[in-house]
Amino acid sequence: MSREQRLAEVFIELADTLVDNYDVIDLLHTLCERSVELLQADAAGLILADQRSELHVMASTSEEAKLLELFVLQADEGPCLDCYSTGEQVVNIDLDEVEARWPRFHAATAAVGFRSTHAIPLRLRGQVLGVLNLFCSDRVTLSDSDVALGQALCDIATVGLLQERTVRRGEVLAEQLQSALNTRILIEQAKGVLSERSRISVDDAFGLMRAHARRNHLQLGVVAAGLIDGTITAATLTAGP
Repeated sequence: MSREQRLAEVFIELADTLVDNYDVIDLLHTLCERSVELLQADAAGLILADQRSELHVMASTSEEAKLLELFVLQADEGPCLDCYSTGEQVVNIDLDEVEARWPRFHAATAAVGFRSTHAIPLRLRGQVLGVLNLFCSDRVTLSDSDVALGQALCDIATVGLLQERTVRRGEVLAEQLQSALNTRILIEQAKGVLSERSRISVDDAFGLMRAHARRNHLQLGVVAAGLIDGTITAATLTAGP
């Protein structure tokens, strides 16, 4: 399959969320995964703002990426925060500059083996909802076309979050983001439950939950709630289709 064909598939996949009852958490994880695939990254994480403009980690492709995102929010330091506050991409920053501007972030990324990072905003017409962060094990420089592609992926995901049905009749985006945050907390709890019961990593646990949700046309929050209350068993998920 050519790169052009793959790009078309990815944009169709992301645009498929522009339907009723789509799963916000799944959309954000899809954005992270496809960005890693297409932009030479090794991991990705995504933060979103709630109704109080407080940032929360909402998706990641690995536990390392999630922990780095949490570190950034706790330390209040990192390129993704600059990206969120300005609405501008923070990419291809020299490592010496990274160390000078964000020393604690530089040390944290180096400790887990990442040597370059890039931050791309989720924005539309001046409204910034969050940031996609890419982490690379090598010193990866994104080309202008790579940056444009990353921004396009973020833009279509932003449109999914801001689509008309979520804001009509006085509804506000903050309600949707708060609901997604509540669901994310539930999913984290369920990942821990499945990981402990099945003796697998939390990344593998999430993969099984997501596969089960897609296979049975369920939202991730429903699967998470079922694991916690026992209506969905670990054996059901680990058995596969």
